[in-house]
Amino acid sequence: MTKILTIGLHPSTIDYTAFPGLDEATLTARIEQGDAALRAAGLDTVSCQVGTDPDEAEKTIRERLPEGPFGVVMIGGGVRMVPEHTLLFERLINVLAATTPGIRFCFNTSPETTIDAIRRWV
Repeated sequence: MTKILTIGLHPSTIDYTAFPGLDEATLTARIEQGDAALRAAGLDTVSCQVGTDPDEAEKTIRERLPEGPFGVVMIGGGVRMVPEHTLLFERLINVLAATTPGIRFCFNTSPETTIDAIRRWV
């Protein structure tokens, strides 16, 4: 079975002013529900929540890599879709491409679409 790394922003690091109706508790619950769906589907996933600092996020990713080998990585919408996180997204893509040759990338649009994004590549 393919081992999957899921990467997303830690809910405590998000500026919720740009997301009306969303707060840390709500996002945390949505992430937990998404993770439960992955487990229920029998997928072998390792969750990795990162902060917005590219250096710290890279360090966090490198610390999780020994839990692999990973065949697929899912990078969450919070990392990719907020313009202020472009450098963070680039850093994550580059560190994963350099350290895990052949890894496939998939992307969700919300915690609820994580399982769909993964299923496209496993």
